Amino acid sequence: MSNFPMPGSPVRGSKTGKPIMALFDLLGRNWSMGVLWILCTVGPLTFRGLQDQCEGISPTVLNMRLKEMRQADFITHTSDGYVVTAMGLELFAFLEPLGYWSLEWAEHLEKLNKELKEA
Repeated sequence: MSNFPMPGSPVRGSKTGKPIMALFDLLGRNWSMGVLWILCTVGPLTFRGLQDQCEGISPTVLNMRLKEMRQADFITHTSDGYVVTAMGLELFAFLEPLGYWSLEWAEHLEKLNKELKEA
């Protein structure tokens, strides 16, 4: 069963109640950021469509993440399927630069590994 991390309350890894720690707890759960990322980049998806995009996610985990993301007001369910809310889009605006940075990081690691193999 999911235990929703509420700002102001102790959460996994922190007893401070700080909102950032609640957010880290929520986003650190398996598939949380993946679900948000897919909905922001692909668009509205049905449960089945989202499950197909999240290769390997179990229906149970997807249901838990969707419930938590809805409770956080990051997504909602419409006749078109699951869609990102204004709050979810605002969060994505902070996460999107990490996507670009991750490409640079991957290149850096590739070069580093190549150099180590050649040494």
